[in-house]
Amino acid sequence: MSSKSTMVAEITDNLRRVFQVVNERSKRAERETGLTGPQLWTIKVVAESGPVKITELARRMYLHPATVGGILDRLEAKGLVERTRSRQDRRVVRVELTLQGKELVATSPEVVQGLLVTGLEHLGPEKLRNIAAGLEDMVRILDAQGIPPQLLLSPEVNTPRPVSPRHRKKLVS
Repeated sequence: MSSKSTMVAEITDNLRRVFQVVNERSKRAERETGLTGPQLWTIKVVAESGPVKITELARRMYLHPATVGGILDRLEAKGLVERTRSRQDRRVVRVELTLQGKELVATSPEVVQGLLVTGLEHLGPEKLRNIAAGLEDMVRILDAQGIPPQLLLSPEVNTPRPVSPRHRKKLVS
């Protein structure tokens, strides 16, 4: 097994890689579509689901229905989705893509949020528990329990460098 300092370096480098890919893919999606990552993810989920209830859409995206409602407001204003009330139950609202929304989805890049959710959904319970526990530890370490998650963005690449034996000894003890 690697030394403690090597593991800390690997963890921080992997976090940097995650932040970098989220940043790059989000910027690309916005540049190519004019939509934010969450907006593009929303229309992609709607495209996969056909007409879908807002509560079901929120469940599939692991978001609160009110959050999805706000995203849908902006997508509807852009003419990409439309909401329709059920004739049988006026409380039920279904969302579907407009023709313009379908055309945009067909030519849009992958969305990092969708890749993440799909990847996590394919993991077994033990791996999910390990990831959840590790992330909870990181949030505690950073005293960030009450802070909404935000991406750390940096164009710099962290080139691994050797750790001095004296420094390694301090980290391991």
